[in-house]
Amino acid sequence: MEKSPTPRRLRDLPGIAELERKALMKPRYADVDAAYEFPEINEASRAIFGLTAEEADDVVRPDGWDHIDRKPERDQVMAFEAEGWDVTGENRRPLRMLGHFSQQLWLALRGVAGELPFVPEDDEPDPMKSSLAKEAAAFRRDRR
Repeated sequence: MEKSPTPRRLRDLPGIAELERKALMKPRYADVDAAYEFPEINEASRAIFGLTAEEADDVVRPDGWDHIDRKPERDQVMAFEAEGWDVTGENRRPLRMLGHFSQQLWLALRGVAGELPFVPEDDEPDPMKSSLAKEAAAFRRDRR
């Protein structure tokens, strides 16, 4: 899979930013067992990845699985960045809700289970490239 130069941000996926705000106001949202109390966590997970954290627990990991999904969140942040994903908040700390979505994201990234959300290609030209192209054309024109 080709890695994009700009990492995809977990917090930009549908419903994640809202859940982060709720977890800020009510820290119980970030607890491991909060999905039983707050069904919107599982709803967001299913909508984004096609499976919930509980369903991800039941997925059989392939031989050689490194159990990255069980490592501390701070360790996962760097591993996600290597895969082209930013799973931090504005303060560069792991998202409060990361524990509810990290398994599903790892499984989908590695093609084991679930799916990654579709992101359309950016059709807008890069302003730096178009600006450079204009300057190059003007330079060639002016040199004549």
